Amino acid sequence: MADFTKVRTDFPALTDDSAYLDSAATAQKPETVLKAMDGFYRERYAPVSRGKYAATEAATAEYRAAREAVASFIGASDASEIVFTQNATASIDLVARCWAMANLGKGDSILLTEMEHHSNFVPWRLLAEARGLELRLAKIDGHGTLDINDFKRKLPGAKLVAVTHASNVLGTINPVTKLAALAHEAGAKLLVDGAQAVPGLPVDVGKLGADWYAFSGHKAYGPTGIGVLWTRREVYREMTPAFGGGGTVGKVTSKSTTFLDPPAKFEAGTPPVAEAIGLAAALEYLEKIGMGNVRSHAESITTRALETLQGIDGVTVLGPPDAKDRVGLVTFLLDGVHPGDLAVSLDHDGVAIRSEQQCTQPLHQALGLEASARASFGIYTDESDIDRLHRSLLSAKKTLV
Repeated sequence: MADFTKVRTDFPALTDDSAYLDSAATAQKPETVLKAMDGFYRERYAPVSRGKYAATEAATAEYRAAREAVASFIGASDASEIVFTQNATASIDLVARCWAMANLGKGDSILLTEMEHHSNFVPWRLLAEARGLELRLAKIDGHGTLDINDFKRKLPGAKLVAVTHASNVLGTINPVTKLAALAHEAGAKLLVDGAQAVPGLPVDVGKLGADWYAFSGHKAYGPTGIGVLWTRREVYREMTPAFGGGGTVGKVTSKSTTFLDPPAKFEAGTPPVAEAIGLAAALEYLEKIGMGNVRSHAESITTRALETLQGIDGVTVLGPPDAKDRVGLVTFLLDGVHPGDLAVSLDHDGVAIRSEQQCTQPLHQALGLEASARASFGIYTDESDIDRLHRSLLSAKKTLV
């Protein structure tokens, strides 16, 4: 079992006089990530993929190794299945542009869930409005769990299903393997938003059965400015480039252009080399801890948080009651206090949480809520952070209610 008291010391931005409980928005970075990126810029920086001199060939090899590290971490069969993007949002938009624009037309349907982040909702809403598509939403039940029966009722006729692996508000872990089987049986393809899952769950895209899997580097303890889109190799054949330019092409004449094979086909322009190196360092750091240990730690901290919050009179917790059914976050309400005011109050005590609608306005509308408050946890979160949250909430209750 990893010693998580020592893990905390690997994150230079964390201090003893504050509790960072907003890791679902963006995670702090371990020293190893900062050193990897700094070392590349200071000692090994060169352009990749085109040069013939030693420095550029070394940089290219390091960039390729980063792609291989990402592929290995999520169980991809080959590094060529990994496309680097700006973030999970850009990855999902890439599928909308490169596959859906060419394969979905007027009258076709897309099935989402009520718990989707705007990043897995707005691209499909825009596409639906532009192409005359029907957008369906599968409901959640009273525990914040996907209503499988409603999902099945709304699935027939859908050409694409897009679901979150884990909700950024409810914490709910969706049964992706089951959803993939149902989608494929109905003749639909499945896209999974893995932004909340990759940092805290063992993920094997080869076993999940999805057609696309997207996640962001910055939530997985890596840098901002880089995301990942994994795609089944056979699905790539159905995708056309969204952007053209350097790095994507095989041959260009005054009359025609041919494109390289994936992933280059979908990575126009100078790639995020330092960011890829930083992401690889972050994932290697997680692998050293062990994703099984990461998951166990999240369950332990989330259990402690659930018990703590449910023990405060006037607090309502959203989502599944058991930490085993959640990723590491707890969203809650305090009677008589707006979540935004609560977040400000907690900040005065050095406790950082998320508030408002958390990029899930359709979910909040379905729940009949104006806003909510969320405490989310990382591998550096410990029991003292939860105790600090508890004390700060009790103080806020006295002063704000």
